[in-house]
Amino acid sequence: MPATARALRLLQRLEEDAAWRLLRADNAPIVAALLKEHLDGDTPRLAAEDLYERIDADLDDLRAHGLTVPQTAQAYVKAWRDAGFLVRRSTADARGETLELSGAGTAALRFLESRDAPRRSLTESRLASLSAQLRQLAIDTDPSSTRRLERLREERDAIDARIVAVQEGRDDALAGERAVERVQDLLAQAAEVPDDFARVRSEFEDLNTLLRMRILESGQTQKEVLDDVFRGVDLIAESDAGRSFAGFSALVLDPALGTAFEEDVRQVLERDFARELSLHERRALREFLTTLKDRSAEIHDVITQFARGLRRYVRSQDYQRDRVLRGLIQEALGDARDTAPHVKPWAPLGIDQDLTHVKIASAGALTLHDPSEVDAPSDLATHEGETADLEALRELARATEIDFGELTASVNDVLDAARADDPTALVTVGTVLGAHRATQGVASVVGLLALAARHGIVDPDADPEALEWEGADGAHRRARVTRHAFTGRIP
Repeated sequence: MPATARALRLLQRLEEDAAWRLLRADNAPIVAALLKEHLDGDTPRLAAEDLYERIDADLDDLRAHGLTVPQTAQAYVKAWRDAGFLVRRSTADARGETLELSGAGTAALRFLESRDAPRRSLTESRLASLSAQLRQLAIDTDPSSTRRLERLREERDAIDARIVAVQEGRDDALAGERAVERVQDLLAQAAEVPDDFARVRSEFEDLNTLLRMRILESGQTQKEVLDDVFRGVDLIAESDAGRSFAGFSALVLDPALGTAFEEDVRQVLERDFARELSLHERRALREFLTTLKDRSAEIHDVITQFARGLRRYVRSQDYQRDRVLRGLIQEALGDARDTAPHVKPWAPLGIDQDLTHVKIASAGALTLHDPSEVDAPSDLATHEGETADLEALRELARATEIDFGELTASVNDVLDAARADDPTALVTVGTVLGAHRATQGVASVVGLLALAARHGIVDPDADPEALEWEGADGAHRRARVTRHAFTGRIP
């Protein structure tokens, strides 16, 4: 690859890779030390509140030593999460959210560890391991069965020769510095396993997101995904990452392999050279298989959770709602693109949008409920109701509602009298009020106008009509309104 192309690619990685962002941060030593202390040990995941509390205590110690760390633990953790150093997850075991190192954060810490305590540049154990792996690869990939048999026989002869040497006392057991060196080389390789688990989990999360995006897309791609999900095909487990992890998990959970591994660890730790190992190295060797099983079970849970969520997402038809929302967002973005050349981003639109917010107040400002305040001081008295008066109820109804039945009868009476002399005669609201008293005062006038608007005509071009009536208080009142006339009987 040319130097220019490589430089451009690395510049892009510099902006995108969270591990690089951590290493080039202004307070990288402090960030790395805090993350290493609390999330890269025996407890790789902590509840958010517990992590805030622990980091706040460390920040106080750092300030006491003259370091400038002005923000709170919660603010720092949020910044680290936004930068990609941490991952926020919800688990069934914790009430709230939990935080753990991301794959990039783990990779950055491993790099700093390698610079802080570099391994020897060349060791016998590493060379022997590489040689053994390379020879095994050459045997397994040889297309000639004859050559594979020859190499296998050579290995058998070498093993037989070593057996004879051991029997004759010519083959000494590995001990001392060479044995310690080999154990440390094994532990160095084992330290890379958490990075692999974090990377596998990240791949599954990306795959889950990709499948959901494919469901939202239209066309044959969406149809294929929907058909597979409804048929019960576990798309995540059937992916390349899923199949690769399934093979690794089957090997880790093999009872025979687990028993043999634990026995080998026990025997190694009983050797004299094991006393030269540190407590951390001895614990890491003893708990290595348990850690693998726990992380493997965790990844299995992630796969199951993603698969169930994907199937539930399709069967509940939620994807249809999201498709509509996605279409509306894309349409709005298209309109914004067309509008951008003509309207500046800071131009006032004359639209006020109320943003959602949560009211934050002190718990001390809350008023507690006191049940004694609503207790009845004595037994409630029971009063027998009296017989209702029909006329009183009628008067109550007339006081609150317009009596359209009375008004309809008055209109029809006046209209019949007028039509007796002239079949085409029109009766106005004023004519009705002149023949029948407004028993409900202004309410009767309003009711007549409403009836005329519904069953008659309103002539805004004619001269306004003067209405007169007597109110409920006995006072005479007048009003000029647009001419309202009845054209026929009201049913």
